[in-house]
Amino acid sequence: MNENTELDSYQKLEAKQQPNWPDQAHLAQVRNTLSNLPPLVFAGEVDNFKSKIAEAAAGRAFLLQGGDCAETFVDATADRIRNRIKTVLQMAVVLMYGSSLPVIKMGRMAGQFAKPRSNDTETREGVTLPAYRGDAVNGFEFTEDSRVPNPDRLLQAYNTSASTLNLIRAFNSGGFADLRAVHEWNKGFMDNPANANYEEIASDVDRAMKFMEACGVDSAELRTTEFYVGHEGLLFDYERPMTRTDSRTGKSYDTSGHFIWIGERTRDIDGAHVEFLSKVENPIGVKIGPTATKDDILSLIDKLDPKREPGKLTFISRMGATKIRDELPRLMEATNEADALPLWITDPMHGNGITTANGFKSRRFDDVMEEVKGFFEVCRALGVHPGGLHVELTGDDVTECLGGSDHIDETDLEQRYETVVDPRLNHKQSLEMAFLVAEELVNFKR
Repeated sequence: MNENTELDSYQKLEAKQQPNWPDQAHLAQVRNTLSNLPPLVFAGEVDNFKSKIAEAAAGRAFLLQGGDCAETFVDATADRIRNRIKTVLQMAVVLMYGSSLPVIKMGRMAGQFAKPRSNDTETREGVTLPAYRGDAVNGFEFTEDSRVPNPDRLLQAYNTSASTLNLIRAFNSGGFADLRAVHEWNKGFMDNPANANYEEIASDVDRAMKFMEACGVDSAELRTTEFYVGHEGLLFDYERPMTRTDSRTGKSYDTSGHFIWIGERTRDIDGAHVEFLSKVENPIGVKIGPTATKDDILSLIDKLDPKREPGKLTFISRMGATKIRDELPRLMEATNEADALPLWITDPMHGNGITTANGFKSRRFDDVMEEVKGFFEVCRALGVHPGGLHVELTGDDVTECLGGSDHIDETDLEQRYETVVDPRLNHKQSLEMAFLVAEELVNFKR
């Protein structure tokens, strides 16, 4: 393990949302094994990604992050990973063409195996068991054996992340990400009569691709892409062993992912998560909800970005459609006082959860888009670049979020509701969002 003792200062502080591992000796063995495994990402990749985040913060790029609410081991198949990548790439094409901005592509992938929970336990029919905290901790099945936290799952999370990253890199450098092929995939979506109003954008993209082909343009940028991964840095028993010292610079990097974020439940300025991630070189994100204060923003900037380093800090707004226009402006304004330029992006998913009459956790597509619109309005009013979109999605045709052009209603949720935690946009809803966000970016630039 990285012997930099400064990294362990977090141990003196409150660490929220940690599992109650029953066998500490077993946990110590797993942590030691993790610390000796190869890194999943490398310092140079992280530094390159940070420079791209800096471009977005300066208004010269747009960040798109999408993927599962909570990855599962069973769904880490080639087909499902490919479908998630394909959806993000398709969205990026629409956003890039519509905004004329480079789009930085990042998945909520290869590490999103742990989730914070509102309660430590779950009760069903009089039986109380530990809450499901993600596949890196315990199983979703409601049995005592499944729900007991098992440190071996941390190793399985590493191995699954490694295989996922291997496939991502192969897809994106082996022709799968060819821009011309990505646009071909969009045609099935365009054939949906409910989306006829988007055909003009699709036709423009198609003409541009054909024009470049006619001109003989065949650069690497058309055939490959850079694709980064990020997840919530929740479990210290995973993130700490994966933190390594770069042999070139002597600096510490959390090599579990390019981008690590701190959740709304764990962003306490005096908490262990902020302390630990203030010690690594990775770009850091912080989820910011409506209860955040101006002092929270200023303190987080001073702690996580004391040198005001371009690309270091991203604030991920998750306010809710009814609150964003009232709550976000005062927080954005605080960054001016700090003489800082963090990247501001929107997570329009987590503030808009509902429970339907038939008992499903869901989100309304219209609410999600209303929060996106509110984000753009606040950015426009304050002269802040709307830097990106953080969204929970899948490349599969699930029925988990209400609305969209297919008009999914509450009865449809029973057909293909597959998420183990929070509802995700399906493939068509994700692409529909991309078109609508592209329109917002175009209007913002006028």
